[in-house]
Amino acid sequence: MGNDTNSLDGKVALITGAAQRIGAATAQLLHHSGMKLVIHYRNSDLAARRLQQLLESNRSHSVTLLQGDLHQTQTLKGLVEEAAAVWGRLDALINNASTFYPTPFGTITENQWDELLGINLKAPLFLAQAAAPYLTQQQGNIINMIDIHADRPLKEHPVYSTSKAGLAMLTKSLARELGPEIRVNGVAPGAILWPENEINATTKAEIIARTALKRSGAPSDIAHTIRFLIRDAHYITGQILNVDGGRTLSN
Repeated sequence: MGNDTNSLDGKVALITGAAQRIGAATAQLLHHSGMKLVIHYRNSDLAARRLQQLLESNRSHSVTLLQGDLHQTQTLKGLVEEAAAVWGRLDALINNASTFYPTPFGTITENQWDELLGINLKAPLFLAQAAAPYLTQQQGNIINMIDIHADRPLKEHPVYSTSKAGLAMLTKSLARELGPEIRVNGVAPGAILWPENEINATTKAEIIARTALKRSGAPSDIAHTIRFLIRDAHYITGQILNVDGGRTLSN
């Protein structure tokens, strides 16, 4: 595999918010593909340690954990420096961490704006800025987790939808700023995992009915798309791939 230009063996990815859900699925696939991982988490200490133990049971000394609050912008440069120092390189930054909750118009607070924009848009920008020198050395990648609601606003979620729309534009802007050395792309999930706050069965059925494939996706669908963008998509940058079962084809 040493002559395989697509090999991920020994390459290093920093994944934010990777202890659970889509982040954890992405971590597992990239690790299985040969990458070393720096898994960032905020509060999910137990889940992060369990994931580390699971992955290192297959390959020891291949996963490092970093705890941090991405809302603390002044700490982000240090977080990236610490991640790059573990194995002396950084090949991919995956901005997976996200905050999601409703903000019905008329009730929106400045704190909600600051939190949603801070985690979903501001943190990816400053993480990318800190990571760029390391990624440049490796002809690396930045992958941002967008959302189909960046383009089609979700009712009662105007601030969240705006934050993801901003991240979509940031993805395209960074692709222009950081090329040719670094490729920057986004992944926009559709009905993959339901929000942790309850959505009733009727609403779920309605969402699935709007997809062309008439079924929900799985976290592995996102993980495989991220691996494709890192490993195989050598001539793709500034793009946002909708992984939504055709949801964006309908009204």
